[in-house]
Amino acid sequence: MNFRIKRGAAAIQMVVVLVPVAFGLIGFAVDLGILYSVKGELKAGANAMALAAAQQLNGTDAAGAAAGTAAQLTIDNSSGSGNKYYFQGLPIGQTTGSMSSTTSDPAFYATAADAIASGADGGGVSSAQARHVRVTITGQTQLLFWSMLPIVSDRTVTVMASAVAGMSAPLCLACGIEPFAVAAINAGDTTDFGFITGTKYSMRYLCTGTPAPAVLPGAAQSVNYLLLNRLDPNAAVFSSEDSQAFRVGAGGLPGGTDPTQACFRINNTEVIWTNATVNACSARVASVVTDALCGLDSRFESATPTACQSISSIDVLSSSYQPDTDTSDHDLYTDYTGNGRRIVTIPVVDTLSATASMAVLGFRQFLLIPNQGVANIDPSDANGRFIAMYIGSVAPIKQGRFDGCQQTAGPGKVVLHQ
Repeated sequence: MNFRIKRGAAAIQMVVVLVPVAFGLIGFAVDLGILYSVKGELKAGANAMALAAAQQLNGTDAAGAAAGTAAQLTIDNSSGSGNKYYFQGLPIGQTTGSMSSTTSDPAFYATAADAIASGADGGGVSSAQARHVRVTITGQTQLLFWSMLPIVSDRTVTVMASAVAGMSAPLCLACGIEPFAVAAINAGDTTDFGFITGTKYSMRYLCTGTPAPAVLPGAAQSVNYLLLNRLDPNAAVFSSEDSQAFRVGAGGLPGGTDPTQACFRINNTEVIWTNATVNACSARVASVVTDALCGLDSRFESATPTACQSISSIDVLSSSYQPDTDTSDHDLYTDYTGNGRRIVTIPVVDTLSATASMAVLGFRQFLLIPNQGVANIDPSDANGRFIAMYIGSVAPIKQGRFDGCQQTAGPGKVVLHQ
């Protein structure tokens, strides 16, 4: 009997000892789970901020301010939909009660390696030189079980998360770009294909015979181009040829699940848009070329020029594409302050041909320039001319793949590095 009493007493003593231990372990598990959850939410917020900021890095002096604004929009909670943490209960970047959260301004880097290795330190290059961005977020959270322990003096814990995003490797498959093809001036120059950065080219639609179309005022030399075929016979909306040509000029190739319609791939062969015929230089360009130029003009103005008023559904189309926020002429690309609407990414081919296939060598970018003395281009130009400044490979593309080819230069898309 005494043995049983002693065993029962020992059991009670063991319970007394284990209960606090059990509660401590439960508290450890709960609080650790909260910290992991907070870390994950802050990381998601940092990822969103970094991706949004990197999308604005287009090689201009104004890119830094645009990147900062875009990053802050992802955590703007004025509508209640901004990224938050602590089970979506606390806004990121704000102080709520006794707990605070901070965000760093985007820090800019030329390479992903520099951005990853930098820690929380500031960036090393200007926004015009930047191709990658790093964002750091901190957020305070309150302990639950541990906060009840008398040995815990500070009941809040600060959690930090960071993210690095920027330009990917050069794309082999580029989607959403413009189907205006130019031939390489120097195919051996794998960086710029013979084009000179900062030079304004008078782009003219390929034609035959003489006299050759004159160089537009303000441009240095003429470059021929062709409209590559992306007429979609299965288009569900805006199915007419003229409206499709307007759309690719106004906003690039529409997105879709079929890459043969939405994208171009390096090393693939392409042909001219069927009705974008090559005419004599003394004759007017085909109407579909004018339709595409009307799309380019929508990047400068919301009004519909006379030459564009016959395009199917032009009222709906013109309201769908807003002009760039900067329609001024610039001699230096870094001075451009717009939202990217005037940046076009086009295929560079081995040779322009109205009858044969053309091999895609790469993709390069130009900044559309208004005609001299005005703030837009002239879509009614008989030779399909407009001015474009060569800028190389500075702005990210909407979407694409960077596998399947060997490229040392060319535009990429925004990806998350860390």
